[in-house]
Amino acid sequence: MHRYMQVPPSIALSGFIKHYLFLETTTEAVKQLRLFADGHTGWVFSFKDRLIRGFTADDTPAYLPDSFVYGQVNAFRDLYGHGHISLMIVVFHAHAVYSLLGIPSGELKDDILPTAELFGTAAETLYDRLLEQPGISEKIQLVEDFFGTWLSGKSFPVQPPVIAAMRFIAASKGLVTVQQLTQLTGCHERKLERAFTAGIGVSPKQFSGIVKLHVFLRCLKTSPSSTHLTSLAYDAGYADQPHLIREFKKYTGLTPSQYRHQVHPLAVNFLAFRSPGA
Repeated sequence: MHRYMQVPPSIALSGFIKHYLFLETTTEAVKQLRLFADGHTGWVFSFKDRLIRGFTADDTPAYLPDSFVYGQVNAFRDLYGHGHISLMIVVFHAHAVYSLLGIPSGELKDDILPTAELFGTAAETLYDRLLEQPGISEKIQLVEDFFGTWLSGKSFPVQPPVIAAMRFIAASKGLVTVQQLTQLTGCHERKLERAFTAGIGVSPKQFSGIVKLHVFLRCLKTSPSSTHLTSLAYDAGYADQPHLIREFKKYTGLTPSQYRHQVHPLAVNFLAFRSPGA
């Protein structure tokens, strides 16, 4: 059984939070899950059986914390779960880690940290209060109240050229050149890359690749299953199907055909494999 719900944040927090995700799945067998890059970071609350980040040499599971923050995912990360998985995920905008914490987002790339290391003991209190609330709207209100308090008197604005470059890449569906970005921002290439990595967590080139990947995924989702991959590749801006396959596999660990037939999307960038080893 899989359940999925996506809820927008309040207007007051829409500059930091993209949306809230609620995911629920039950299975006795160990299930392989895959998180891959979508240009965003997130805060995960796990309310039932904890997720597993891997196994030791003697197959002992290494559990993730009940509450953790993940940074930008440069490629993909495999997790595992069994039993009753119930997750609330606060999906942040690309610049939110810097804006909320004032730390370079690149320091969290491909990393998972216990929430208390970033937000302190107040985050532990928040988790305990969320456990007591069965309703989705009540959980969201607690998180919104937390961030309302957290942001009071704090200001860590991302540099304007970084925001301008990020928005231009998104509007262009990832089809941008370095020259276009330097002309837009007035920054030299290396300066822009350093600032972008600090504010967003990945380089402009990596961010563009991620945006283009998700343009293709939207095409794949909305097109008839009979549509040839070459046609979808052109629509998303890839030079040809082999280029698409290389880029797709780099970010997801799968070919587009495997994505179509061997996995169940729990969310846009969170997959459950339909069969072990698939």
